[in-house]
Amino acid sequence: MPDNKQPEHKQEESFRVIDRRPFTSEGELRKEVVEEEEREAKREATREAALHPPAPAGDSAKLVTPPAEIPKRSPAFENLVRMLGSNAAMVLGAYADPRTGQPMLDPEAAREFIDMLDALHEKTKGNLAPEEDSLLLDLLGKLKMTFLEVNQAVAAQAAQQAKAKTRS
Repeated sequence: MPDNKQPEHKQEESFRVIDRRPFTSEGELRKEVVEEEEREAKREATREAALHPPAPAGDSAKLVTPPAEIPKRSPAFENLVRMLGSNAAMVLGAYADPRTGQPMLDPEAAREFIDMLDALHEKTKGNLAPEEDSLLLDLLGKLKMTFLEVNQAVAAQAAQQAKAKTRS
């Protein structure tokens, strides 16, 4: 009958013990722990640099930081936006001239008002309450569409008049 005994020279499995305690028996930080902390600090600095790239160099370089809280509505700002929008709508023919009863059309003045509102939106980006931003964007969208429609109508009318003159 065969002997089921294990051979005496069995190959030993090797294993390694790693001391992960941060302090030595003397109470000082282990060298490995200090090195790991330095590597982690470098990784964190690299992550921060990737998330927040440095501002361009120069006198005009400013560090842009997001606002800590949502800005509050300002009735004065909303009135300013509405006033500029009303003036733009007026020169786009939305209101009749009280003297003549005819719509007032001045595309160049309308373009100036729209440009002012665009500049106001650009310069206040990130500093507006959500309601103010929506008001400004909605108004700009409507004014730009109206401006386009008015310019197309004026161009079509001018083309018709030119066509009528050539027939005469």
